[in-house]
Amino acid sequence: MKKISRVLALLMCVVLLAGMAFQVSAAAAPYETYTYSIDGFILTSPHAYTPIDSIDSYDMNLSTPLNAPKDIFVDEDGNGNIYIADTKNNRVLVFNPNWELQYEVGAFVNEHGVQDSLKEPNGLFVFDDILYVCDTLNSRIVLFNKADGSFDSIVGAPNADIMGSDTVFRPVAVGVNKSGTMYIVSDQTYSGIIALNPDGSFQAFLGAQKTSVSLAVRIRRMIFPTVTTESYISTPYKNLTMDDEGQVWATIVFGTDEEKDLTTAIQSLSTTSNYAPIKRLNAKGDDIMVRNGFALPAGEIVFSDLKAMTKETGPSTLVDIAMGPNGMWSVVDSKRGKIYTYDSEGNLLFAFGDKGKQLGHLTTPTAITYCGGDIYVLDSTLNSVTIYKRTDYGDIIDQALMHNTNREYSAAYQDWRDILKRNNNFDAAYVGIGKNLYRQGNYEEAMQYYKDAYETENYSIAFKAWRKAATEKYVIWVIIIAIVAVVLITKAFGYIGKKNKAGIVKVGKRTLWEEFLYGFYVIMHPFDGFWDLKHEKRGSVRGALCIVALTVFSILYQNIGSAYLFGGQTGYVDFIGPIVTVVLVLALWCIANWCLTTLFDGEGNLKDIFIATSYALLPIPLITIPATLATNICSLSEAEFITLALGIAYVWTGLLIFFGSMTTHGYSMGRNIAICFFTIIGMVFIMFMAVLFWNLITRMVSFVSDIITEISYRAD
Repeated sequence: MKKISRVLALLMCVVLLAGMAFQVSAAAAPYETYTYSIDGFILTSPHAYTPIDSIDSYDMNLSTPLNAPKDIFVDEDGNGNIYIADTKNNRVLVFNPNWELQYEVGAFVNEHGVQDSLKEPNGLFVFDDILYVCDTLNSRIVLFNKADGSFDSIVGAPNADIMGSDTVFRPVAVGVNKSGTMYIVSDQTYSGIIALNPDGSFQAFLGAQKTSVSLAVRIRRMIFPTVTTESYISTPYKNLTMDDEGQVWATIVFGTDEEKDLTTAIQSLSTTSNYAPIKRLNAKGDDIMVRNGFALPAGEIVFSDLKAMTKETGPSTLVDIAMGPNGMWSVVDSKRGKIYTYDSEGNLLFAFGDKGKQLGHLTTPTAITYCGGDIYVLDSTLNSVTIYKRTDYGDIIDQALMHNTNREYSAAYQDWRDILKRNNNFDAAYVGIGKNLYRQGNYEEAMQYYKDAYETENYSIAFKAWRKAATEKYVIWVIIIAIVAVVLITKAFGYIGKKNKAGIVKVGKRTLWEEFLYGFYVIMHPFDGFWDLKHEKRGSVRGALCIVALTVFSILYQNIGSAYLFGGQTGYVDFIGPIVTVVLVLALWCIANWCLTTLFDGEGNLKDIFIATSYALLPIPLITIPATLATNICSLSEAEFITLALGIAYVWTGLLIFFGSMTTHGYSMGRNIAICFFTIIGMVFIMFMAVLFWNLITRMVSFVSDIITEISYRAD
């Protein structure tokens, strides 16, 4: 009995210790890690990074504490030293990987043998044993030997005659490519990023921002063409870094007008490069950044408090960018204290962080850099460096990206599957598996994974490959089906033509089938058709109702029968919507048109208007149903043909309604145009009055209900 008790006690201790370990692990990151769905909903995920330390002036053993530092750089290609721009102390501090101070750069003797010093340095960059420092308030770039901090040279402001007399050289960020070309963000330069040759001579401006001018400013400019305002000036860049290919990655913090355009682009889940806050620029200044994600790589894309888990509103303020391993890159948002990490195609891998003073929270982040797989973030208010260590989950993501980069697709396939075991909401994993299956020729299975991730472009590519393989396999059946379809359509139109021709001389009551088929004659011969529809009674209300029902069915079928690439519904199907839409629009048109034509000598009554308008709807089902069927054999590259066909259907219907009204009422062309225009206005007016009346009835019912409730309370 004692042994059993001891075993049970030991098991309880193990369970308690395991629970405590889990709680400690869960509490290691005081924030949520998440991605976004294609609809812009937050999907929580395991932590990819957790904070492990915060290095402040005490940990650095500094006699003079940090004061508003602005930049941090890790020399991963060299000895792993860490460089910090201690801005308000007018110095640059250099530490080894253990955070032991190696030397500091502040005062130095320049090339003229004169004592000199830095004044509020900002951006840092290390290249080819040289430390580049943006000496901001001295308007220059100062170069030092990275080994001991000895002075090397100074790159001053380029010739104003070349750059422009209105350009102020105030460098805040610098990057250098393999050829020694310097790329500089200047705080007061609106023409783009400044590119300087290795000797310091001016080369070019790169990537000037598109300006957004408000309507009021445009009107003012037309009235006062000589007046210039700040609204005409491009937004300057905020920061930059370099990738392994020597291309510039830059961030922009937009002004009020541009921020509105950015907000619109983000909330509409657009991936346009206009007003993009992150750009990748080649040597020509062209933006070559890949944006294949669900939304624009712009940090936060959901601004409401509940969804975004933050009190901040508006787009992110992206103050710095850092290049990570295997195509990953991260940006830091100073507004929310968050870090957003993307892959080389612009897919959001994960976002994490928050505002605050706990370990892992940020107050005013100003710079971000990678150190191996870890992330260092510099906070200018806390005067510290927060270190985020990559978790096992983050390691698997990095490994999958590495295998993809090295074209080790089988290994990447297994990595993505391992990721899905930990996070089945991770869309990039579904896409990764889909790409692997596509390369193996498993097109149908790849399509399913792309569909799970709502990845339509890759789905379309896989679908085309599957369609080609299926067509080659069943080519004989494809030919037979095509021939049979052509023969049946030809026979059907021949039969319809004979029935309509026989109806010309028929005396007596017509059948519903004959009245319905007459609609085909009407849409091909509108003037004769609408005339006979009214005067020869070739159509009827019941025939019109059949066409309306067919129109409703075609729209409903379009909603549920369209292929995935064309927005086909796979979940809840709205049966009421198509009915209400068609019937409501038809009723509004008929009533408004009848009300007007009774006042302006129209020859048609309400019945004539309803019949003519209903028969004019026939092109919609006639084209929509085959177009919906065609979506199941079309890819995105053929979508324009489907759009064109549907456009023809609605334009054709609009023209038939116009000519049907003109023929029914006996109007001239000009008078009919005016009547149709005022009919549309009448439809809007009727809708307004109906909504107003409904509001009035609702308020009256509510008022009576409140009185009855009050009386019942008082009676009790």
